[in-house]
Amino acid sequence: MKNIQETISVEEQQKILEKFDPESGARQYKGWMQWVIFILLLSFSIFQLYTAIKGILPAQLQRSIHLGFALGLIFLLFPARKKSPKRGKIVWYDVILSLLGFGVGAYWPLNYNKLITSIGVLDSVDFYVGIAAILLVLEATRRVVGIPITIISILFLLYALYGPYMPGFLVHRGISLDRLVQTMFFTTEGILGTPLSVSSTFIFLFLLFGAFLVKTGVGSYFNDLAVSIAGRRTGGPAKVAIFSSALQGTISGSSVANVVTSGSFTIPMMKKLGYKREFAGGVEAAASTGGQLMPPIMGAAAFLMVEFIGGGITYWDIAKAAAIPALLYFTGIWIMTHFEAKRLGLQGLTKEEMPNRLQVFKKLYLLTPILAVIILLMTGRSVMNAALWSIVITIAVGFINRLLDRSAKFSIVDLVVALTDGARTALGVAAATACAGIIVGVVTKTGLGLKLGTGLLTLANDKLLLTLFFTMIASLILGMGSPTTANYVITSTIAAPAIILMGIPDLAAHLFVFYFGIMADITPPVALAAFAAAGVASGEPLRTGVNSAKLAIAAFIIPYMFVLSPELLMIDTTWYQLIWVVATAIAGMMAVGAGVIGYWYRRLNPVERLISIGAGLALIYPEGMTDFIGLLVFIGLIVLQFIFKGNKQQPSAMQG
Repeated sequence: MKNIQETISVEEQQKILEKFDPESGARQYKGWMQWVIFILLLSFSIFQLYTAIKGILPAQLQRSIHLGFALGLIFLLFPARKKSPKRGKIVWYDVILSLLGFGVGAYWPLNYNKLITSIGVLDSVDFYVGIAAILLVLEATRRVVGIPITIISILFLLYALYGPYMPGFLVHRGISLDRLVQTMFFTTEGILGTPLSVSSTFIFLFLLFGAFLVKTGVGSYFNDLAVSIAGRRTGGPAKVAIFSSALQGTISGSSVANVVTSGSFTIPMMKKLGYKREFAGGVEAAASTGGQLMPPIMGAAAFLMVEFIGGGITYWDIAKAAAIPALLYFTGIWIMTHFEAKRLGLQGLTKEEMPNRLQVFKKLYLLTPILAVIILLMTGRSVMNAALWSIVITIAVGFINRLLDRSAKFSIVDLVVALTDGARTALGVAAATACAGIIVGVVTKTGLGLKLGTGLLTLANDKLLLTLFFTMIASLILGMGSPTTANYVITSTIAAPAIILMGIPDLAAHLFVFYFGIMADITPPVALAAFAAAGVASGEPLRTGVNSAKLAIAAFIIPYMFVLSPELLMIDTTWYQLIWVVATAIAGMMAVGAGVIGYWYRRLNPVERLISIGAGLALIYPEGMTDFIGLLVFIGLIVLQFIFKGNKQQPSAMQG
């Protein structure tokens, strides 16, 4: 394949990541400090693998040791200020904070018997250790995750302390400082609660799995496979971005990281073909953000969902339920980019620009680890067991690939480096889940979740669509600048109960807030994934955000669809119902896409665009009469398109 675009340099990628993704702003050490960090990261991964294989430790021990590793490493790796002049040098106060972080993590293992037998009674040392734990978690989260979730957590702590002074239905008896400290660090209802539990077990292993996928070359193979499948099609590079980003989401779990990684390849390719900068960036941002919605691995928040919903639900149940909505999401983006390419008269890549398909398809065995995850989960294996075996299979595939392809590089050194890379990636998740545990603890102790759920229903006058709308707005606002994990924890404890009170299945309610928490990454005015894409494309950030939200319009519709019609989640449905709902939804998105872009088989005038959007929404709404009306209008629009197609001058690549 010829060099069809100039990809941005590694240095430029890192600058963009550091600007929009706090987790990428780590210090780069050299010399002896580099080896200290390396050994600590490796020890972190070895501890997690050891407990996964031999058996998880008691909850307080497993979670506190996990937290101690994370806190200690965060203060060594992440500076207090983003533009710190000593980014590559150790700072004395960070050494102190790091030692305190490790110490807090070691406090439970060193005092386990005493703390277990004296539940409810704290001595002065316990109290100050608890205070230190709260403050260290807040500061570590600020450094590695960002300020929004930190501020929200502080507000929740203040709410717990000053409950009697709260207005209206928010009032409560208040929690004393001693009781609050006890809840936050000496029970499994606060920092050491369910979110950190999932981080210290399932999530860490899947982050390791992602690190091994990168080292074995699966990540780069996704791009080659995407180009081979979609490159020659109309507007091929945009479709390559959609396809590769859906696959890359399996590895990264971060919208911003996905944008910069795959976007450095796809965005220049789209620009060269003729797409505008902001549209090219919007395509990549929308597709990369959707990577977290794509099973079998849907980002850290999906693992939390297993614990939050409970009731015997498995991760496979969630992945299966999310499959059709994810398919519809990417279908919607595909349709929109196709119509835009037709409107601009853009073609696909030339034969000379394409890779050798035979050589690419010969390496399909690199997808074995992804298939292994699906099969293992389908056969009823636990999430941890599936993750462990997937790591083993990935390592095996890496060595097999090295034997079959002389250009491939995978060695024992790469294996060890993958262990440290996985641990480094886990730091942000550990901080976010620990901080989210503060929020969950306050909600549990004050009953705030039920109060806000009831208040939301009152505001919506017990109308389902209004309740969904207000929940969507809350999820988007809370998700601005916050990681998906923390956003899901907040919305699932505050907003999801309101939907459940309306009689909606728990899984549909939780997926609803999960979707919109993720969509915050491409929803202006704070759209971090879109802004990162604008940085790669050298485009205008806000305009890129508008384009990404427009392209992902399906994601703003699909959650309403599966709440109103749980058949899309394969809940209590037949194959006949499922096929009908999916078929009408795809037809509806085609009509909406044509109306938004302004092109179908020819350019649409303003009236046709409005009719097309209306017909699409009628088809998407899961109700018999609206489907029938929408289908009639849809067919009529297609007929009219063909009748008048020849009378309209086809656009050239210079138009639009």
